[in-house]
Amino acid sequence: MLAWMVLSGAIHSAEQPARGEAALIRAVLASTWDKPDAKLIVDPVVVVGDHAVAGWTQGDRGGRALLRKSDGAWKVVLCSGDPLKQARVLAEAGVPSDAAEELARQTEAAEHNLPAAHVRLLSTFEGVIQMHDQGHAHDH
Repeated sequence: MLAWMVLSGAIHSAEQPARGEAALIRAVLASTWDKPDAKLIVDPVVVVGDHAVAGWTQGDRGGRALLRKSDGAWKVVLCSGDPLKQARVLAEAGVPSDAAEELARQTEAAEHNLPAAHVRLLSTFEGVIQMHDQGHAHDH
């Protein structure tokens, strides 16, 4: 019994940093795109090292954001839809290949637990938009 309690505590402690990072990521996305008449809902958030993929919906649209932690702060690298579920795309965006594989795997697993309608919204973002300066798109 004691061993189980210790093991449970260790697992809980390991999950805490990921939950804290997810909350920070939700705050970054909300502060950038949340609107009084169109609340941004961020779910799921998958964190692997200094990279994360966050699904978001806003009204009848949605997508995914790739974020990178730099100098202790999360920054949006790019926004897209289904391409951010592919390890190859994540690696091309600068995620180390091992982390890209793990992000893609965990994103797929996290989305598997969501309602199908929510996952469909995450796929409505078309193209890939690189970001800079706190989430503003590059001018092309």
